[in-house]
Amino acid sequence: MGCCESVPEDAVEGHHKGGNGATSRSSKNAGPETSLNASHQQKALRKIDQSEKPEEIVCGGLRLRYAFLSQRGYYPDDPHKPNQDAYSISTRFGNQDTDAHFAVYDGHGRDGDLCAQFARDKMPSYLTRHINRHKQKEAQKHKNQLERMAAASNPDEPFNPLNHVELGKDQMQQACLKAHVECNQAMHQDPSLDDSLSGSTAISVFVHGKRNRITVCNVGDSRAVVGKANPGGSPDSKTFKALPLSRDQTPYRKDERIRIKATGARILSLDQLEGLEPITNEDSQNEEGELELGEELDEGGDPPRVWSPNGDYPGTAFTRSLGDAMAEELGVYAEPEMLTRDIRPEDRVIVLASDGIFEFLTNQSVIDICAKFTDPLEACRAVVAESYELWLQYELRTDDITIIVMFVDTVADASRMDRTYVTSSLRDMQYQKQISMGRMPVEKEEEQAVGTEGLRPIRVRMTKEKAQAIEKLKRDVLEDEDYTALMNQEVDLDELYTEKSSAEKARIANAIKTSVMFRNVTEEQREMIFGVMEPIPVKKGTWVIRQGTVGDRFYIIDEGKFEVRILGDGERDDGTGGTLIHVYEGSVAKNAHPCFGELALMYSAPRSASIIARSDGHLWGLHRSAFRQVLAQAQGTRKELAVTLGKISMFAELEQEEINKLAASFDEIAFGRGENIIEQGHFGDSMFVITSGTCELVRVIGGQPKSSTLKAGDYFGNEVIIDQQKYGSTVVSLQTITGW
Repeated sequence: MGCCESVPEDAVEGHHKGGNGATSRSSKNAGPETSLNASHQQKALRKIDQSEKPEEIVCGGLRLRYAFLSQRGYYPDDPHKPNQDAYSISTRFGNQDTDAHFAVYDGHGRDGDLCAQFARDKMPSYLTRHINRHKQKEAQKHKNQLERMAAASNPDEPFNPLNHVELGKDQMQQACLKAHVECNQAMHQDPSLDDSLSGSTAISVFVHGKRNRITVCNVGDSRAVVGKANPGGSPDSKTFKALPLSRDQTPYRKDERIRIKATGARILSLDQLEGLEPITNEDSQNEEGELELGEELDEGGDPPRVWSPNGDYPGTAFTRSLGDAMAEELGVYAEPEMLTRDIRPEDRVIVLASDGIFEFLTNQSVIDICAKFTDPLEACRAVVAESYELWLQYELRTDDITIIVMFVDTVADASRMDRTYVTSSLRDMQYQKQISMGRMPVEKEEEQAVGTEGLRPIRVRMTKEKAQAIEKLKRDVLEDEDYTALMNQEVDLDELYTEKSSAEKARIANAIKTSVMFRNVTEEQREMIFGVMEPIPVKKGTWVIRQGTVGDRFYIIDEGKFEVRILGDGERDDGTGGTLIHVYEGSVAKNAHPCFGELALMYSAPRSASIIARSDGHLWGLHRSAFRQVLAQAQGTRKELAVTLGKISMFAELEQEEINKLAASFDEIAFGRGENIIEQGHFGDSMFVITSGTCELVRVIGGQPKSSTLKAGDYFGNEVIIDQQKYGSTVVSLQTITGW
């Protein structure tokens, strides 16, 4: 997970961009290797590496407007850990004006940054070499035709026959396969890094401009996604459908799992490895074929991993990678899965990103964010800001995050471009034949994207460590009278309500579009939320949130820059708020409106970071009480909770004063759709009362599941209050719910 600078271009003709976006044309300008490596390390330690401005290239019939952004993660236990992500952007690839190559590499392990940088530096040259070898063979087959092309060309311009050879799908994929395998072998042999327990994933898109075609190569769990407009929709429509161009190679996939297990490897989560969770044979239990571990194992960031039968290593959460020499013996190899497809007019945006983006965001959420922008750099910033906020919300750390966004404009249909190349591709020849007969070839939909089976689930809950840290902060302030007053505070919706313009409503709606907390609200509730959003002007230097204080508001940045700072455990504040780990930027002009503080809508918990205004600005604030009242259409107060508790048989003998004290001990809760609130067989110490929304209660008895629906006024989890330590059922939220 690292970032770097431009790559030596002795093997890759054309323009190439690496970590800092520098552009070079020749290896003659490259400095000594030691100097370059030192420079790479400086880049890897940089907090953010991004495009200075969006770039534009024309590849045959495609115009691509692209930008990149790589942000180093926040690791409180290792604040100087280098960014282990890397990326490369090569235009005029192989000295072809029509071709380009975009790639993201995500390193892991002690030397993960070096492995990602190695792949970034070497992969383009290996790819060029194998593409040219296939082109040379093709040129021999079409020697006479190429000679006629040369004779008809401009005599003042040199004629390179390889520039007039177009590889077919199988030939291109063979070249990509060999390039990845050769890069992997070279990484094993490189004395400057140790890839025994380190390596890198790789996701790339090669643009064949002569045919408006791309080839996607994937090794690991980074992703490529295309945003596709409705073919019959308006050209100005900003609603795109996300289609995956790659498929995560992880133990969630049955085919990958079977392949890995055939080597003798074990597949276990960390909790299973340590004996905290039972080990079952999921493959024999699940006839559908995919591993059903989403909520069960990965809710706290504990995915299934690959382990040696002889020891607790390597522990990779993916089943393919570059490097990882010890894992390679267990089937974790570097052979990519590939997809070759034509770019269609409805394809509007292509995203390449490391898995840090997709930990908490779905493919569709990422495309939805990109669809708000016409500037790819602003799209990069918005996706990274949203992802970073979710990492801070659910984790004590953040991952390194790298993204390349390409907005695609078709400037010429492949069927109407001059055919100035030769090929032996049967598919291409059939394509040209259909065109000559006046037919427009149509590809099958399944050739345009890959399936989503076995997709690693996004996480919707915080890690155990994050929850424990919040509980610790909460205990520290529990005796504070101000905290108690704030926890029980109710607000008057009429006093908060202000009319918003249609433009302001649109900005707020765009800002909350990807939040799980707002996905199930009705139009009436949405309008009320717009109304009770408080306009908050902010001066430079204002502390909007102070770490350790109790949060009661969710914020949207309408305008201005705001720093995120965190104090480490036991660290004293010197007045700055701690380590700077992120900067949010909101802008009406750029249509960028990041959010923070979403957890305040769920829990009465202390803030885990400070937010300080770097400039004058403007915020929208939503108070937790206002949000809950809107959701509940007159949200139940603690008095109403006391009434509900009094009707529960287990509390029937309590006096009213005791009921009131019991009600005071409950905390407000809120969960997004699809969250496991409690799980059968798991230890717990809390019961729950629903005030709005619905849940499904599932109890497995004798191996048979029995389910029922819970609604407002129902309660669950009371068995752990009586005489049990474990929950007797699993309860899953069917929509956003609130309660106690």
